[in-house]
Amino acid sequence: MRAVQVVELEGPSAVRVAEVEAPSRADGEVLIDVAAAGVNFPDVLLTRGAYQYKPEPPFTLGSECAGTVREAGPHSRFTPGDRVVAFTMSGVFAETISVPEATVLPLPDEVGFAEGACLPMNYLTAHFTLVTRGNLQDEETVLVHGAAGGIGTAVTQLATALGATVIGVTSTEAKAKIATEAGAAYTVLAEGFKDAVAAITDGAGVNMVVDPVGGDRFTDSLRSTGALGRVMVVGFTAGDIPTVKVNRLLLNNIDVRGVGWGAYALAMQGFVQREWEALVPHLRSGALTPLISERFGLDRAGEALARIEDRAVTGKVVIEL
Repeated sequence: MRAVQVVELEGPSAVRVAEVEAPSRADGEVLIDVAAAGVNFPDVLLTRGAYQYKPEPPFTLGSECAGTVREAGPHSRFTPGDRVVAFTMSGVFAETISVPEATVLPLPDEVGFAEGACLPMNYLTAHFTLVTRGNLQDEETVLVHGAAGGIGTAVTQLATALGATVIGVTSTEAKAKIATEAGAAYTVLAEGFKDAVAAITDGAGVNMVVDPVGGDRFTDSLRSTGALGRVMVVGFTAGDIPTVKVNRLLLNNIDVRGVGWGAYALAMQGFVQREWEALVPHLRSGALTPLISERFGLDRAGEALARIEDRAVTGKVVIEL
């Protein structure tokens, strides 16, 4: 079968489509024919050996996909022909995969394969951020950084579906339109966002900040948070990891909360399935619909990765087989 492999740790230009041996299903696993795969920032880091998970080349990229079950075990929740999504550390940029059943989830008929491939990482992370870690309440206000990106649009859609008002922070007016399409009630530019947020909230600040960006905007995020507010640390796509002066937390009774979905979710039996079940009604209604900005064939996977590395995309990038 064909698979996208990292042959040298030299970035997106070093990935190759190779012929590799097709997998066979092990006990406790599900064999899936992949229809589409989502492309994520950690995939780019893996091409440079810059992610915490460091497989030795050559290895197959890709952490989330959608497709059709080819084979499952005798006591499995799945049967051949079922439409599913799946996630794993790497290996899904391939025509067929075999993954543990715990990381396979049923895909509602209302959701296409390309959209389904965008769901596991971003939307399960969004739910974990807003509900499990953030304890989001109806009618709260959420400030979302990187609101036109994959995580940002997922958080915006889910927060809106749960009754919150979203203020999306973007770097350009063009990206602000994407955030609005995702459901943001307001959008502000990253440059000077603190004053814009103060104006929107009449100085009260927001209840929650969701930050997958990091960098030098973090201090102003703290300043934009109202009393008893929460700042959710999701990632550092800006590259720089900010520090916190804890006196700022004391002055306004603010929490800074880490959001590490994978390590927690995979260690808790049944947690991922419960999260998914909470998302399904919103998937069926169309409230959660991944915004796909670009689609690539398997042969153009390197180009897809380069687009993400260059910060040249909004929403999600998908590889379709």
